[in-house]
Amino acid sequence: MTKTKDTALVPVERIARSILILRGHRALLDAELAALYGVTTTRLNQQVRRNLRRFPSDFMFQLSTEEHTALMLQNATSKPGRGGRRKLPLAFTEHGAIMAATILNSERAVEMSIYVVRAFVQLRDLLASNKELAKRLDELEERIARKLATHDQAITGMLKTLRELMNPPEPKRRGIGFTANFDEK
Repeated sequence: MTKTKDTALVPVERIARSILILRGHRALLDAELAALYGVTTTRLNQQVRRNLRRFPSDFMFQLSTEEHTALMLQNATSKPGRGGRRKLPLAFTEHGAIMAATILNSERAVEMSIYVVRAFVQLRDLLASNKELAKRLDELEERIARKLATHDQAITGMLKTLRELMNPPEPKRRGIGFTANFDEK
């Protein structure tokens, strides 16, 4: 079965929306990755724990309690002990998500790992284009600031000149009567 470009884009965009920035890394949570790969979160985490040597800290990390709480508040999930998770979630970076596909070794995991990679690449390209745009905006702001500074100086000079013209200095008056100053003429 051939897939059209439109059907291929849907999973990539869905995956890209699931990617979070955690500890300065783009990462997918274990529940999202398990759903993509068609397994339960428990099964994914079991396989990961059995193959911990394949997951160094730059491939996968466990969220802290504070990070998990912040995500629960952001996503309005249930409190622990009320049907929610009992363990802190794992976060998988791009390389960790691919490695997870290899340890699951299912047809769906292999197929979806391609979409996961594409989603991470799409996000990386988007961030790179945003950085370029931010750089150009900074340059434009600098040029405008320089022009404004020269305009401000010119306007200040004109205002000073106008004030001097509006308030001419008082002419020196000679006193009435005889003075003994011989220097004046």
